[in-house]
Amino acid sequence: MHHPLPWHRIAHHDMLVETTHDERARLDTIAHLNVFAAQRLAPTVKAAFERKGVTPIDRHEVRQVMERDPAFRAWSLVRRNTMEMRQKTGREIVGRQRESLRDKADRLNLGNDAKRSRLHLDPSLDVPRYVAGVDQHLMQGGYTAEWLNRDVSNAANYDAGMFATVGGSAGPHNDAAGRALCEWLRREFPAFVPSRIVDLGCGLGHNTLPLRQLFPAAEIVALDVAAPMLRYGHARARALGVNDIEFRQEDATRTSLAAHSADLVFSTMVLHETSHDALPRLLQESHRLLRGGGLCIHLEQPPYRGLNPFEQFMRDWDGRYNNEPFWSALHESDLRQMMTKAGFSEDLVFETRCVAPSWQSSRPTEEDFGRAPAWYAVGAWQAVEGSTAEG
Repeated sequence: MHHPLPWHRIAHHDMLVETTHDERARLDTIAHLNVFAAQRLAPTVKAAFERKGVTPIDRHEVRQVMERDPAFRAWSLVRRNTMEMRQKTGREIVGRQRESLRDKADRLNLGNDAKRSRLHLDPSLDVPRYVAGVDQHLMQGGYTAEWLNRDVSNAANYDAGMFATVGGSAGPHNDAAGRALCEWLRREFPAFVPSRIVDLGCGLGHNTLPLRQLFPAAEIVALDVAAPMLRYGHARARALGVNDIEFRQEDATRTSLAAHSADLVFSTMVLHETSHDALPRLLQESHRLLRGGGLCIHLEQPPYRGLNPFEQFMRDWDGRYNNEPFWSALHESDLRQMMTKAGFSEDLVFETRCVAPSWQSSRPTEEDFGRAPAWYAVGAWQAVEGSTAEG
């Protein structure tokens, strides 16, 4: 069984929470429990299902067979308890340093010259209910909650606890999805060099920063509706030496950016956080923003189409037990068809797989943090006027 490195080996920066020995031990315990659930308990659920000798039509029939099975209940209980423990531990760690984290973010975001800040918040923004009204992943208050003025509490909690939640698989910077996208671009389209990049739903900017490494001359605009995430993300970027990414508080379904103003529009694990009604609008906005020859790509967990009923059932756990209200509907959707309806030419829409490369650090290795994860991706090239070529 893979054992993740201890929490203190993740990449540190000035915005990361300060932790005691006992707090680090709790985070390490949670990480190991998540790995144990994935590598030891999940196979017992599959074995229990196979012993039943049934041939279900879909995941709903699997659930009828398995929801009271001891193996499934044990696996599910550990997963749920680890998420509850992870959120409780994160709240306790952040709770005693909320003010100091807020002050650190202020210093990094403004520095000595407020005019140089690349953080642009909009207090008048009408934050969608499907974001503001949900405790995503059991995170109290969700992405938008503010417990004090200019708060970054939940963002700091998210950053500190992500390592434990995924058992270290996102790497020392928790940026595996962004690095996977960069690796795919580097391998598949080495001549593609965008001049303007837009990240829709950037969160903390974990997966935005790798794009800066790959395209050092590009203008990068990172958008999100959650002010606390943007405050923390902008400060985190500066703490890591990245001072030229613009973080803007905007709704990704209707941005203020000019039409045909971007060469690359992307998201990482955002679509499953988007409501059924908002999802088509986000894809339409992706189409509106792209110049001819530009690329739109969205990284996600794989759709249920093509998966056997048992794997669908196991993957559907987040939608039923981890406060992911849009998870199931997203993974039942035909995203290729939705991209076409959003305006992209059908022959330029594609599905692919993005795999994170080995961790780019002289100390931790891929083996240290576990196998490099992979993402399903749906994307499209924007047709050049008068042509159907890929730019």
